[in-house]
Amino acid sequence: MNAFGQLAVERQSAPLKRQRTHQSCPEGQVLPSECQHYAKGSKVRSQEVTCGGLERDKMLTAFSTPLRMRGSRQIFLNLFCILWLTLLLKAASSSPLPHGNDPPAPSLPSGLYKGHTCVGCVLVVSVIEQLAQWHNSTVKAAMERLCNYIPEKLQGFCYVLAELYGPHIAELIDKEMNADVVCHSLKLCKQDPGQPLCHLYPPPKVGLSTAIRKAKKMMKTSKDLKSFMGFSSVCTFPLVANLCEKIKHVIRNKLPFEDFDGDKFSTFPTLRGYHWRGRDCDDKNATVYPGRRPDNWDVKSDSNCNGIWGVDPKDGIPYEEKFCKGADSQGVVLLGDSAGAHFHIPPEWMTVTQMSAKSFSNLPMAFTDEFDWPQFSEITGFLNSTIGGWTDSLYLRLRRRNRCNHRDLQNISQNGGSSGNLRYLIKSLARNQLLDNPAIVIYATIGNDVCNGNRDTLAHMTTPKEMLSNVLQALQYLDSHLPNGSHVILTGLVDGRFLWDNLHDRYHPLGKYEVLWGPPGYLPGHVAFSP
Repeated sequence: MNAFGQLAVERQSAPLKRQRTHQSCPEGQVLPSECQHYAKGSKVRSQEVTCGGLERDKMLTAFSTPLRMRGSRQIFLNLFCILWLTLLLKAASSSPLPHGNDPPAPSLPSGLYKGHTCVGCVLVVSVIEQLAQWHNSTVKAAMERLCNYIPEKLQGFCYVLAELYGPHIAELIDKEMNADVVCHSLKLCKQDPGQPLCHLYPPPKVGLSTAIRKAKKMMKTSKDLKSFMGFSSVCTFPLVANLCEKIKHVIRNKLPFEDFDGDKFSTFPTLRGYHWRGRDCDDKNATVYPGRRPDNWDVKSDSNCNGIWGVDPKDGIPYEEKFCKGADSQGVVLLGDSAGAHFHIPPEWMTVTQMSAKSFSNLPMAFTDEFDWPQFSEITGFLNSTIGGWTDSLYLRLRRRNRCNHRDLQNISQNGGSSGNLRYLIKSLARNQLLDNPAIVIYATIGNDVCNGNRDTLAHMTTPKEMLSNVLQALQYLDSHLPNGSHVILTGLVDGRFLWDNLHDRYHPLGKYEVLWGPPGYLPGHVAFSP
């Protein structure tokens, strides 16, 4: 009997085994972990780059590295950092790409994307400004400091943006123009027709419109920046066109980027991998995945990835049959929004007094998980939270009750999700009516049908009739795809009065930051982002 043919329920978070290939730097030091993925014997040039200036060597390294890396995973991870923000914010839909006669999927509100882009820009520029003040440095040095805080995998991307946007940002801040003006001049904050200009800070003395016009005139003199504004068309280049389509597919379908056998499960954690769905234990076999009924009681191999397989030599009974027969094994599936996806941006990312390289160490993971932390969520969480609190999820409770449920989880949630786009998002569900175990499905779109990201919220709310239709269509789809014995739990919309009464004076998930200095009229203190 194989030594592994015993009850071996491993942790979901068990690290992947990778071959380490140690190579030496010119100075004789061991290269960082990225070098583990280089082909053995390849020649690697590595050097420490200081930030006395925005060195182009480091920027070029960020782009050339993927050409030397092994496998699509590392190539994607580097290019993903360059393409992700543009495509994520401009994706036409959050749901699967239409096929055949399928109707086009409803888009997330454009206001939601524009609002998040604007707020993100204002926060980053504010942090740069505050870093300069806190460390008594120039704006350029503050940008370099911020790039140094970011993990090495993303530093090249940061240096490119700093090289292109940096001089413009520095010039405007030196002229005492605030973050709102900077981001409007970069066209990352936009004004809807007939609506006032959006701003987070008090307008400059000359007025917000006047300040923005002056800033835009300065921007026109920057050739590099002007050419970079056409970045959104980068996907027209043949070399990255297929990759862009793949990214769009991941964004819209909410399916794993790395899924070699097409069973909707992955061995990679982020990019809609096993942070969102149970980890695959054989990504080369589409009949092996979490949640399926065991194949011949898993006598020879683990077909459902719960870690139980083999035969007990004492009585000849398969372990799967001995421990799981009649145990009512069932998985848990969440269909939800940002609450279910566990959206969170750590406060230390926004608080200059707490910033360090350590505080940004989890940025690549968060970046490729859409700034969600489903592995800590209340429904499908399976890891102890590193962002505060002990994870006590529905999945973990089912797993403690019955270890045969190991890895049987799916979090099909997205930021901004509503009953409308969930009708399409639900198609990424991985459940075979005949071969898989039953599942407990939580339907929880708790707020975006009301708070929809449009300026005229009332005019764009989902009507009761539309809500009923959307939910019934989702239930019909589930009824035709879930195995017998499954259950669906519907969560109603949250009462807005309850949210306001309990959350209006608390910090938004974006966290907090201190206003250390600013133009006349600024008061030191904290800025709270209300829901």
